[in-house]
Amino acid sequence: MRLNIAAAAMLLARTAMAGVAMPRQGTGRQVFAHYMVGLTSGQSQDQWQTDITQAKSAGIDGFALNVGSADSWNAQQLQLAYDTAASNGFSLFLSFDMAASSWSVDQVVQLVNQYKDSGSQLKVNGKPFVSTFEGPAWADNWASVRSQTGDIFLVPDWSSLGAAGVGGKLTQIDGAFNWGAWPNANEYTINDGNDVAYKSTLQGKAYMMGVSPYFYTDLPQYSKNWYSSSDSLWYDRWKQVLDILPEYIEIITWNDYGESSYINDPIAAQIVSGAETYVNGFAHSAFRFVLPYFISAYKAGTADVSLPSGGAVAWYRTTPASVCGDGGTVWGQGGSASAAGGTKDVISVIALSDSPKDITVSIGGSSQTVSASSSVGKAYFYQVPFGGFSGAVTVTLDGKSTTGPEITSACPSTGHVNFNAVAIQV
Repeated sequence: MRLNIAAAAMLLARTAMAGVAMPRQGTGRQVFAHYMVGLTSGQSQDQWQTDITQAKSAGIDGFALNVGSADSWNAQQLQLAYDTAASNGFSLFLSFDMAASSWSVDQVVQLVNQYKDSGSQLKVNGKPFVSTFEGPAWADNWASVRSQTGDIFLVPDWSSLGAAGVGGKLTQIDGAFNWGAWPNANEYTINDGNDVAYKSTLQGKAYMMGVSPYFYTDLPQYSKNWYSSSDSLWYDRWKQVLDILPEYIEIITWNDYGESSYINDPIAAQIVSGAETYVNGFAHSAFRFVLPYFISAYKAGTADVSLPSGGAVAWYRTTPASVCGDGGTVWGQGGSASAAGGTKDVISVIALSDSPKDITVSIGGSSQTVSASSSVGKAYFYQVPFGGFSGAVTVTLDGKSTTGPEITSACPSTGHVNFNAVAIQV
């Protein structure tokens, strides 16, 4: 084996000298972000570069490229993505959207074969990593894809089947992705019971855990109008990650503005029509601040890792939940109760510090100083109620302050509550 290892090392060195990028081999725990290629019509290489640079700086290893079958810009945008990622040491893999589009075996085979040897293609055990958004009815087709591509490492999201249903298809997959990253309807927090069930049913196969900061959508053209409780979600889910320690994490999402789950700031060209009313002015990039610490802890398998930097992220809605009507928004997917009952009028904060610290939050000049209500490792969680106050929000930690958009008692121009949140970094 030593001779084989030496030969492989020599080949790698020669390849690097020749300037040819090798496919990226997946080893150890890794973190990806769900990227909506369907929103990238006309996108420039510079935007791909910006997104990849920002993701890497947050500790993210790659993008899961959610791709539909009918988008005319797929060829151009996928090539831009793979080329840009290869020059930045960043991983990519295809995630076939089988809920929003129909795929033929030939289409899937063509895309896998086209990119499987790209320098940015994630590979596991020498096989290109492939995922999906739904598509359990397509399950029997994957054998044909494997035979026509030289095999793949398949980790689909078949969450509609539930963990037990996925367990009935273990012979067809190499792992599974659990899309369930939000509390159920009428539940204020998420627990890790579904994650535990997936880990058990997979019997040692790879588990990819969905993690998300937020969810709110109001898009009547798609019959979507619900809010999933997110007041503590970003903190809760990362705390659960450190308990579950899955093989992979997929952050949902990088750029799905229409569902308010994004962790970068809005790009106007990517906002689905109708979503601009609850997305514009609601930056989310501050959610990324805690990622270097949480990702480092996840990869080390312990929260006791060095702190990349101290500071905090705070997120909050800019009106009370009952300031006016709910616009028909329900509490959770499939729910019937008003979304107003699924959120508290609070400013939520995750602070990163080597020791417990109080934080001060000022709303319109009225200040409250509070201690953490929960902690994991060097991450501390706080919630500060609106308390009937309105005005600009200032969060102070360790003498550093950041002021964010004001909380107002005026109903938004839409005539109903905006259940999206703005995130700021201290």
